[in-house]
Formats: sequence, C-alpha cells, structure tokens
Amino acid sequence: MTDIRQVLASNIKLHRKTLGLSQDNLANEIDTATGYIGMIERGKQFPSPQMLERIARALHVDTPDLFAVKPFYLDSIQKLHHDLLAAYEEILTEKLGKLGDD
Repeated sequence: MTDIRQVLASNIKLHRKTLGLSQDNLANEIDTATGYIGMIERGKQFPSPQMLERIARALHVDTPDLFAVKPFYLDSIQKLHHDLLAAYEEILTEKLGKLGDD
C-alpha cells in the first residue's frame, strides 16, 4: 500500500523541480513559509484542502494530479526531458553567439 503523504510529497517535489522552482519560489508564489514546503515534501506535514489548491495552481496541475501514483520511471523520464532541454538551450546559445561573432 502506498502512503498518501509520500505520494503527495513526491509529486509536489517532482512538479516543482520540473518547473525549475525552488522551495522558496513555490513558497513565495503561494504565500507560505519555505520551511512549510520542505515539511510537505518530506511528508511531515499534510496541507489543508485550500493549500493543496494553491500548490496545484502554482504548479500548473489539477489538484487530483498531486495524488496520482506514477510508475517510478516517470521521474527519470521527466528529469531526462529537463536535462535535454537545458543542454539544447546551451548548444543553441553557443551557436547563436558564434554567428554573432562572424
């Protein structure tokens, strides 16, 4: 059986990192303390329904998506996607810089 706090914690962290947000960024966005976000992501706190809606809105997901049990490999795929986009952006920036030098 999967612990709902662990699922919630993992999903919030995953969605936050996918958006490139720090805990501090998310906390500022939803007007709460950074430490509170950390406690939620460690499964030490369980947010109220109102806070869940604010978190979901800030992460651009539907509230029920915060409780979706996903296969472990989705985390790896999303990280790979993020890393590939970052590498692609770096390559483009470098190539465009070289074009400007010509």
